[in-house]
Amino acid sequence: MQTINEAQDEIIEEFEELDDWMDRYQLLIDLGNGQKPLPPEEKTEQNLIDGCQSRLWLVCEQKDDGRLYFRAESDALIVKGIVSLLIRVLSGHTPDEILGADLYFIDRIGLRDNLSPTRANGLLSMLKQMRMYALAFKVGGNKAKK
Repeated sequence: MQTINEAQDEIIEEFEELDDWMDRYQLLIDLGNGQKPLPPEEKTEQNLIDGCQSRLWLVCEQKDDGRLYFRAESDALIVKGIVSLLIRVLSGHTPDEILGADLYFIDRIGLRDNLSPTRANGLLSMLKQMRMYALAFKVGGNKAKK
C-alpha cells in the first residue's frame, strides 16, 4: 500500500501533466465518475457533510487491521472528484497517519486557489469530517461513530 505522501506525489504528477484548469476540472469529474455510488441505506442525514453547498455523504469504517476506509457520494460532479482525491490519499491508513498527515497536494495542484469559495469551504468540511472520523476511531476504537 502507498504511503499518504506517495499518493499525494502521484496526484501532483497527474495534475502537472495538464496545463489548463479546464482539463484539470475534467480530470476531477472523471475521477468522481469512477467512484462507486453508496447504497441508499448509507445516504442518511448522519452521513451528510455539513458545510458543503452540494450534498455529500461520507462513510468511514475501520477494518480489523486498524486502518480506516472511506467511501463517499455527492450529487455534484466536481465534489465527487475532490472527495475521490481525499479518499485516494487517506483511505487505508491508520487514524494516527490520517491525523498526522500534511495534505500538501491540495495547494500544490492549485485546487484551493481554483475552487469557488463555497467549494473551498466544502473541501475544508470534507477534510474536517475525515479527521473527526480518525479521531473518533483513535479514541473509541472500532466502536466509534460520527
